[in-house]
Amino acid sequence: MGGQYRITGDKYPRMRRPRRRGRLVVLTVASVAVLGVGGWGTLQLIEVFTGGGDSASAVGTKAACADKASRTVAPKVLPRPGTITVNVLNATTRGGLAQKTADELKKRGFKVGEVANATKQYDKKVKGTGVLLGPAAALDTSLPVLGAQLAGAERRTDPARKGTEVDLIIGDKFQALTGKADADRALAALADPEPAPASKKNC
Repeated sequence: MGGQYRITGDKYPRMRRPRRRGRLVVLTVASVAVLGVGGWGTLQLIEVFTGGGDSASAVGTKAACADKASRTVAPKVLPRPGTITVNVLNATTRGGLAQKTADELKKRGFKVGEVANATKQYDKKVKGTGVLLGPAAALDTSLPVLGAQLAGAERRTDPARKGTEVDLIIGDKFQALTGKADADRALAALADPEPAPASKKNC
């Protein structure tokens, strides 16, 4: 080469291209990573708001909740007052309570058996409003129906007791039977209980 400038020596300068390709690769990888994370987060949000899981598990859960609700709402079969014989016993020192209470129970449709003072086991020993006593089978049948007539009465069963009759033993705090309107509402609630609220987590 001629001219003013000459290259001397055995080393030549290397001409390098700008490192644009490396930057493009880094930017591409970063973009893919951001898109991947964003997509995964979107899927998670969709699962949260739609409930996630496959359709089979969703159907199974709904069926289980429906079955649970139907079992909760099912009305109870309770005996009618006319099929229940009540012995009214007075455990207090106040006279006439047993007969007065027996007359009111008869007006409400109950059958009345014995009307007398309480036995020695309970006489002057019932501090509350009263005790409802019956055989073991009466715990979920006759006693709840009779209990609607005297709110707050204690319910007891005697496994050795035979028959179907139940006792209403009047206690020291007894004033009168529960008002008929309130007793009727309590009976209705027993026969047709309200469904329990479903759990939001499972249903």
